[in-house]
Amino acid sequence: MAAVMVAFTVTVSAAGNLCAGGMPFGVRFQTDGVIVAGLEDVATDKGGVCPAKDAGIKAGDLITAANGKKVSSADEIVGLISGCGGKEIRLTYRRGGEEKTARLTPVADKKGAFRAGMWVRDSAAGIGTVTFYDPDTGEFAGLGHGICDSESGELIPLVTGRVTDVSLFGIERGVAGTPGELKGYFGSKIIGNICKNSVTGVYGTLSKLPAGGEAIEIATRGEIKAGEAVIRCTLADGDMRDYSAVISEINRRSRDNKSFIITVTDPALIERTGGIVQGMSGSPIIQDGRLVGAVTHVMINDPSRGYGIFIENMIENMPARMAA
Repeated sequence: MAAVMVAFTVTVSAAGNLCAGGMPFGVRFQTDGVIVAGLEDVATDKGGVCPAKDAGIKAGDLITAANGKKVSSADEIVGLISGCGGKEIRLTYRRGGEEKTARLTPVADKKGAFRAGMWVRDSAAGIGTVTFYDPDTGEFAGLGHGICDSESGELIPLVTGRVTDVSLFGIERGVAGTPGELKGYFGSKIIGNICKNSVTGVYGTLSKLPAGGEAIEIATRGEIKAGEAVIRCTLADGDMRDYSAVISEINRRSRDNKSFIITVTDPALIERTGGIVQGMSGSPIIQDGRLVGAVTHVMINDPSRGYGIFIENMIENMPARMAA
């Protein structure tokens, strides 16, 4: 089915159309190119060598073409390397937004198979929390930060993405030095699409809206105040609840995903999770009945504290949406 681009219309002044989230979701998407996930030496008859490293390739690089032809899957790269016969392969890749070229010469391992000494992947997946959605259009935002490569920290470029249902089954409690995590598994139902992965969150459209959502007023960055608030999230029991917290150290100039500090004060949440854990990213932060932001990061040395993003930052970065 053909798709056309139309402007996304939600603004802070139209906040009455938005509903606060708090429910978990799964995201799977295909990358725009092939990501170098890691490097390793190839065991050859002459010892260990890493052709990819020798060619200047690093973990986190995004390979976009090989021998002048666009590549979109890991299988394409693997097949090209294994069938190269030891001949040089010209790779085009991006690093930090800059396009580069490498001349890669694979080597034969001890079994005679040609290898380059790099692991590649063409997809990414994760679990997060919906921050808000528009019940009229189905557009939503979640996570409050982008999905990044674990090695380079760079945003993973998106081609297509799908939202799936998620079932949470456990909690790995966070302690100082070790982040906790909500444990869950992806369901089989596709409940939406992802159209953007950015520093302020992931954005898309839900085909199945959460039940019981109510419109909520939005607070601008200038209206947020230091003091009591609540974090709305869903834990392993599947029950969405509000947990007490405190907002502090507000940076009103922030345009990224670290706009203020959020400290969990709710004894029940601290007992169960230790505070903020992975999977809670995107959990709405509500103050005086208004949506002010979302949880984005946990502080490694104190899991009761983390960062929040202004909800205004997320709304301002909503992309143009796809409409069938």
